[in-house]
Amino acid sequence: MTGHRFSLSGAKLFALPSGALWWADEGLLAVSDLHLGRSSRIARLGGTLLPPYEVDETLAKLDAEIARTAPRVVLCLGDSFDDLAAADLEADHRLWLTRLMAGRRWLWIEGNHDPGPVDLPGEHLREMTLGSLTFRHIAEPGAGGEVSGHYHPKIRVAGPARPCFLIDTARVILPAFGAYTGGMEATRPPLSNLMAPGAIAWLTGPTPCALPLKGRR
Repeated sequence: MTGHRFSLSGAKLFALPSGALWWADEGLLAVSDLHLGRSSRIARLGGTLLPPYEVDETLAKLDAEIARTAPRVVLCLGDSFDDLAAADLEADHRLWLTRLMAGRRWLWIEGNHDPGPVDLPGEHLREMTLGSLTFRHIAEPGAGGEVSGHYHPKIRVAGPARPCFLIDTARVILPAFGAYTGGMEATRPPLSNLMAPGAIAWLTGPTPCALPLKGRR
């Protein structure tokens, strides 16, 4: 399996090129910031129209990762939907998502875009602690053993900025898993303030690589 192996609070984790996080010992696949329904929400608000395929792209990527890892647990780290109205999925998307949920535990962690339960199967939680790790949407300063999302970290090497994991000895911040999600430069506050000295950025995509955060601008 291609990816970046690292340990966090004793847990052996695997950052995957797709932007998902795999915890083999728990059979847990974590993804963050799917932002399903983003194009429809922007259209409802009268904004710039986006291609209406982001739900298909995101679910197809999630489907492929679930097929690859066969997780017992899928944990969605918040902002799974672009707002609560976007959780009212079209019938084919709801069926697709329900099929992915079948036979496994599915956890919805609330985010700032979807701060309440949605009308879908699964467990709806503010945050989740499993073993030595705590899963929440937004990183908390001073936390340890923390897995979070929210910021959609990206970093520029050459050409367009690329989504990345941010990893140090206390936390990992996941990139956005969803299509059309944008991102925040990883070397700028608040991300640079959250990450400890020695933190790395692990860039996702077809040519993943690790870079030190220190000294990058």
